[in-house]
Amino acid sequence: MRGRSARAAQRRRTPEALAGTPPSAVTGTAAGSWLVRGKDGRLTAYAPCEGGLLRWTEMRPGGPRWSEPAFFPVADLTHLTVVQGADMYVHFMGRRERRHQDGRVDVDVVHAIQYQTGRPVTEWRSLGNPHREPDKARHFGVPAAAVDTAGAVHVFARNAGGGLMMRREGRGGRWEPWVDLRGTDVRDGLVVTATSSGGIEVFAPAAEAALHWVQPESGGTPQRSHDVRPVPLAGSVAVLETAPGRLTRFWTDPAGSGLVCHRSGGWPVPLGGAPGDGANAALRTVLDGYDCTVLAHRGADGGIQVGVCGTEAESSGLWWTGTGRSCLGAPALALDVYGRVVLAAFDPDGTLCVTRQAPGSGLAFQDWVHA
Repeated sequence: MRGRSARAAQRRRTPEALAGTPPSAVTGTAAGSWLVRGKDGRLTAYAPCEGGLLRWTEMRPGGPRWSEPAFFPVADLTHLTVVQGADMYVHFMGRRERRHQDGRVDVDVVHAIQYQTGRPVTEWRSLGNPHREPDKARHFGVPAAAVDTAGAVHVFARNAGGGLMMRREGRGGRWEPWVDLRGTDVRDGLVVTATSSGGIEVFAPAAEAALHWVQPESGGTPQRSHDVRPVPLAGSVAVLETAPGRLTRFWTDPAGSGLVCHRSGGWPVPLGGAPGDGANAALRTVLDGYDCTVLAHRGADGGIQVGVCGTEAESSGLWWTGTGRSCLGAPALALDVYGRVVLAAFDPDGTLCVTRQAPGSGLAFQDWVHA
């Protein structure tokens, strides 16, 4: 059913969804996984720009050459989130804010999909807004999403009252109504993660703690779990599955003590460092025969910092290295078709820059390449 739905959606794409010349430069970085690898092994990078979405694609698996940026128009987006499912489809979730001459503001969540590397993006479909009152609807938050192992998309966002709302794709690709999961003082910057066991977890910064929802069973409604302190800096949380069904979360402490990591059932562990106010990126890989976690973020000085530690051994030490490169927004991490760590970022002028793990031991990077 999903395969037929995918092909039908590709046929429904509008002429405007074909790649064109971008009207403007990158305006920031998308939330979620803005650097992904497709079924054919090629990496793709995405970024918001004025009037739509920009996309860069490797010319061949493993690089080093990239395509020119392709532009996909979508008007009135205020935020963009990119997520990828186990089926390798790439989903785009946007918050759209349409302003009218009479002062009215219409806010809704929009969704589009890219089914194959380098192929067009489907038409953008509205998932609506759970608030019917205009004054509340305009305060609806920024969507975050994940795709479970069955291929169902789950979308979450803060409502006007500070609670958490969910809408998800049901059987046959039909979207279920918005559901109120409650909560108090939820902020934008929440993170949604799909585990290999089929569950969905939500980690949401709030006024005094991080609120946590866990799906009791695949397809069930997420239930409120234990709150976590210290509260993360909104938008800074990165999540890795570091054992089957077990998630490790990394975030920036807004009090200025650096990075923090946490697993359910344990205490938060301070990791130090000097992150800025953006997102953290996290990746799990094998280095010199050891299971390791690689982290990256833009530091307080504007430069890209890379950290490495043993997976689930963060308390033994996290080693930070500066790259000597400044960036716009937050950097991203991925593994290329050969299993090499790839670090991508946008120069302050919006140019995509990429570096890959160099041959040899440890985590050393090759020279940066401009896409």
